[in-house]
Amino acid sequence: MDWNQLLTRERLGKIATSPDEIGRSPFHKDHDRVIFSGAFRRLGRKTQVHPVSSNDLIHTRLTHSLEVSCVGRSLGMIVAEMLRDELPAWSETSDLGMIVQSACLAHDIGNPPFGHSGEDAICHWFRQARDKGWLDGMDEAQQADFLNFEGNAQGFRVLTQLEYHQFDGGMRLTHATLGAFLKYPWTAQYASQGLFKLNKFGCYQNELHLLESITEKLGLPQLDRQRWARHPLVYLVEAADDICYGLIDLEDGVEMDLLDYSEVEQLLLDLVGDDLPETYRQLGPNDSRRRKLAILRGKAIEHLTFAAAHAFVEQQELLLAGSLPGDLVHHMRDPARSCILKAKQLAREKIFQDKRKTLHEIGAYTTLEILLNAFCGAVLEFHSGQPLSFKNQRIFDLLGNSAPQKGWTLYQSFLRVIDYIGGMTDNYATQMAREMTGRSSPT
Repeated sequence: MDWNQLLTRERLGKIATSPDEIGRSPFHKDHDRVIFSGAFRRLGRKTQVHPVSSNDLIHTRLTHSLEVSCVGRSLGMIVAEMLRDELPAWSETSDLGMIVQSACLAHDIGNPPFGHSGEDAICHWFRQARDKGWLDGMDEAQQADFLNFEGNAQGFRVLTQLEYHQFDGGMRLTHATLGAFLKYPWTAQYASQGLFKLNKFGCYQNELHLLESITEKLGLPQLDRQRWARHPLVYLVEAADDICYGLIDLEDGVEMDLLDYSEVEQLLLDLVGDDLPETYRQLGPNDSRRRKLAILRGKAIEHLTFAAAHAFVEQQELLLAGSLPGDLVHHMRDPARSCILKAKQLAREKIFQDKRKTLHEIGAYTTLEILLNAFCGAVLEFHSGQPLSFKNQRIFDLLGNSAPQKGWTLYQSFLRVIDYIGGMTDNYATQMAREMTGRSSPT
């Protein structure tokens, strides 16, 4: 791969690129388009790890995405400085920073309500639907999109189809930003075979033509049918997410009394060593643990960011060849690598087993089952050729422009239902499911 192609300013769905404004590059415009989108704003009421109403200080998908974007911007700019002589002469240090920041902002934009629990619930519903014969109107590849439902693939659809210029380029982001966003530039056939990390995939069959166009513009090598090598900047987006996920999950765990402050403090002290901020050294016994942890966490993120940037530069040859094994964290040197891996392990053992989270996950299944039964049931009746019942006609009214039309395939109709349900916030999905079952609270 070549940096000149990888950093192209050309946009999706638009032949000509508008001239740069003063102080605002095409990549700055990408950033703003994501920030001002409705899909991004709704992340403020979507679960990160813990239920969004449990504590106002706990992270949502929105605050998580903003923090990841800050780390991603730093990573991009540090790498740009370190690779200055190898990047295109026209590029600025801020370009890499802004590309990575924009991709980080969007990295969770396709997540359904209730986070990963919502993803699991949607997959589970469609697997039951397949066993009942409800998916028989689709081919195997189309069925795989629903049977392995993935927020990353839905996010790609949001960016390229649903927001702003609907089904005409979507946000019309630059190919460089879209490439950095595409953590899994392949389709569901690889997820269903379990060939990759966590059975992830990044593109539905419906958007395959867009993926093909983007990978061609960027010069991403095709590795197999419907599978391409990752854009190198994907590894920085992923590292920024890992850094924030690892440390911020622990901070939330302390806030919710799921972790002892002392064990998190020791983990971070092992990372930063003697490089303690002076403000931390000056803290007294009356200072809150929240303040102590915030100061220490800031220094820890600084160490991890530089470790990730150095790992990227050290592995540049493999990254440009599209053959780097694993993620960037596993190529970071200790103690940075150990810190992130230990943080993730601590979260798995003590945070993800919290009873409140468990109840929230069960509720996600119940809520999404009600919604999918209603909306997909209406779609199935429509495609059966029968006149819609009064109830299903009202459900189509709720779908508005997303309601199936004559000439649409079953696959297209189900995708529009997923667009509608997947875009909901936790609260909206819960309230709609409650009202659909006649259990709405009196006002």
